[in-house]
Amino acid sequence: MPSALEWTFWIALLIGIYPYVVYPLLAAILAKLRQRAVRAAAISPRVSIVISAYNEVRHIEGTVRNKMAQDYPAELLEILVVSDGSTDGTDEVMTRLAQEDPRITFIRQDPRRGKTAALNLALARVTGEIVVFSDANSIYQPDTVRRLVANFADPTVGYVTGKMIYVNPDGSIVGDGCSAYMRYENWLRVRETLMGSVVGVDGGVDAVRRSLYRPMTADQLPDFVLPLNVVDQNRRVVFEPAAQLCEEALTASDAEFRMRVRVSLRALWALRNMSWLLNPLRRPLFAWQLWSHKVLRYLSFIPLGIACLLNVVLAMEGRLYLIVLVAQILFWLAVVAGARGADFVVARFSYYFALLNFASAVAFVRFLRGQKTVLWQPRTG
Repeated sequence: MPSALEWTFWIALLIGIYPYVVYPLLAAILAKLRQRAVRAAAISPRVSIVISAYNEVRHIEGTVRNKMAQDYPAELLEILVVSDGSTDGTDEVMTRLAQEDPRITFIRQDPRRGKTAALNLALARVTGEIVVFSDANSIYQPDTVRRLVANFADPTVGYVTGKMIYVNPDGSIVGDGCSAYMRYENWLRVRETLMGSVVGVDGGVDAVRRSLYRPMTADQLPDFVLPLNVVDQNRRVVFEPAAQLCEEALTASDAEFRMRVRVSLRALWALRNMSWLLNPLRRPLFAWQLWSHKVLRYLSFIPLGIACLLNVVLAMEGRLYLIVLVAQILFWLAVVAGARGADFVVARFSYYFALLNFASAVAFVRFLRGQKTVLWQPRTG
């Protein structure tokens, strides 16, 4: 008969791996059973592309011209760029572009108040039925806007997210690991779409019905809160893999770590602020998805940490626990190897998995302390 310590170990281990392994398998099964395919069709509503930028002089012109060149009726497309107190020449570039093309609207937000406030400001000025959100360094494929918009032919759809592709890999551990992580996330989003709604989106290639947009507070994470708001209004959030953007992968571990901490922290606050969506009595399926894909994943460092510690204590209790301990030691050796630049699959993935969980732990501590993040720095390649 297993001891209480052994039961605790196995339960902690199961909870820790559940959001990464068990939930995706269950989602794949449910996707097969439900098959809620999106009824997409070629439509051409007026579209507003919104870009928030802070000190993006290196990217902003290329990004705006990329949006102007989209394979979509030019007379039905407008672009709004909000400079959030930029000081590097972004404003001068945007002033010139706005003078060149009447489809472009340039807005300066001063003083700097963050991306969410910038989006609220832009949404008060848009004229499109569909609003597309782009990052200041996101380069779309020529048909990306058209691919996003086609999904809104289905009246049940309120929000569409596309597929991010990291480009110019230089062998960086975090960059490669992040690409693998996104492949895993995209695989899961396909299944979640067939179930009804996806839980997480990229933020750089997304679209929403203007009528469903709810202004957010400055500390809320748009990429997380806005889709939840759409679900709360009884519309679906779906994934369109054919709507693609290219973005430079982060090549520095510290940059990736800071980004993950910031996103995790803001997501935790969003979950707290919209906790009614976690109530299984309201929307049972989506509540289960939200618990599985987000809450338990952000907190998985806790049961995984407990299981690791208990494994050390139980190592002498039987061969199975000794084998698990050896596997754990090999995992941490792979993490160290990955941190030192080892270029093999196990090292890269182990290191990135550890980075994600460490970032979640730091974010959780900051969440408990009541810290919030409003402003951001541009991603660096």
